[in-house]
Amino acid sequence: MQIFRRPYETKAWQNRICPAETMVKIHPDRTTLAAGEETSSPYLTTEKESFTIWMKSLVFNTNGCTVFDSKGNIIYRVDNYNSKSCREVYLMDLHGHVLLTLRRQKFGLFKTWEGYRTPSGTAESTTNFEYFRVKNNMFKIPSKDSSSSYRVIKGTCKNDEQYCYKMVSRGSSLGIEESCGRLVAEVKRKQSRNGLELGDDVLTMVVESQVDHSFIIGLVLTHSLINCKL
Repeated sequence: MQIFRRPYETKAWQNRICPAETMVKIHPDRTTLAAGEETSSPYLTTEKESFTIWMKSLVFNTNGCTVFDSKGNIIYRVDNYNSKSCREVYLMDLHGHVLLTLRRQKFGLFKTWEGYRTPSGTAESTTNFEYFRVKNNMFKIPSKDSSSSYRVIKGTCKNDEQYCYKMVSRGSSLGIEESCGRLVAEVKRKQSRNGLELGDDVLTMVVESQVDHSFIIGLVLTHSLINCKL
């Protein structure tokens, strides 16, 4: 049976690929927005919010990523099927509409990942808008604690010094900071209620208020692609 589909197509069998046993293992904590609260954007947090990231696709447990909100709903997915470290990856919502296209570019000897907004919701859109670029801090001397940082340039700015955000990884955790140093999101391994860490493919992402979490998950996926984990 041919299982390779365009990322924006939604088939009936895709709604039946998440067994209850899997949901129980990685179900997020139900602690965030108060009942009745609404936001002007479906991706903007109104207060600090927690998400669960499972670095697997729900399509036959293949390569990809699935993101749950604090109520256990699937809000984002990436389906890479049997491919890994792809040159182009699509961040989709539950129904398969493409929200972000992540694309690897090569400039001379160096590689840069670029994120594009996709207003039409399809992978073949010709009206994608450049949203952000991620560049490695090539002049940083590696430290003993295996930390690394990446500059995030938003919009069409070509001056790498005018970065807006920075991704800083320390061990198994990843922090996303504004250029002023304020932490806006943090990703680390998820723990059970007993304080035991789950598998290294199950993560908790905490996002501060008034932050676009679709942008944050785009950066998290880019970091995984840079490190060949997606």
